[in-house]
Amino acid sequence: MGFMQGLRGVVVGVANEHSIATSIAESLKREGAECLFTHLPGEKSERRTRKALESIGYSTPWLVPMDAASDEQIDATFAKIGAEFSSIDFLVHCIAFADKDWLKPERFTGTPRSVFTTACDISAYTYIAMANRAAPLMTRGGSMVSLTYYGSEKAVPGYNVMGVAKAALEASTRYLAMELGAKNIRVNAVSAGPVRTMSAMAVGGFSEILDWVVKKSPLHRNISGAEVGNASAFLLSPLSSGITGQVLFVDSGFAIMGL
Repeated sequence: MGFMQGLRGVVVGVANEHSIATSIAESLKREGAECLFTHLPGEKSERRTRKALESIGYSTPWLVPMDAASDEQIDATFAKIGAEFSSIDFLVHCIAFADKDWLKPERFTGTPRSVFTTACDISAYTYIAMANRAAPLMTRGGSMVSLTYYGSEKAVPGYNVMGVAKAALEASTRYLAMELGAKNIRVNAVSAGPVRTMSAMAVGGFSEILDWVVKKSPLHRNISGAEVGNASAFLLSPLSSGITGQVLFVDSGFAIMGL
């Protein structure tokens, strides 16, 4: 039996086989968790998500469409979960978005208002919005995890407005943890080193970032999605019962270096 046996939760962000959310779902499945999934509206998005889930052993997943930019769709999704399952134990938030035209070196100062607000809305506010709907379903307490990146703390060329959005996500993690702790709900984030996902490849100079981690990190290598998945499963499990409001780095130690 795995350390997530008997626990049920929602995983948001499985977009394709290379998504970190897919790796998290794989780790959770291995440890015995029951996972519920969402996908972006549209047949093409649903097919990609189903294909990703099938690749890690989910043959008939519970899967519903949800546009996280819509409060009405978030409401409908969690209402459906509550009606069908009564309670959940964890929430995984693995979504972020910024216009890729503004994820290039020397393109931050001119960031349009609409690009800024959309990045912060999808990448940070949606964690608060989902936590607000998930918390009442965590009748036995629970755990929430989101994904962030070192560019929230340091200026990383090309990460730009996404770094600002991730900083907001990390601050939101602390405030959610403070408020939801009284309900025995823990809220954390995993700061993953660079992984070759579809979204990461949109960041200008991404290959250079990968090379820099190999050169400068204590482990002298990049990480895998599986390593992020395992760390996330730990934070979602009773094994981390005393941890909340934290950002756990899974980055080969890169963040400790003075460069």
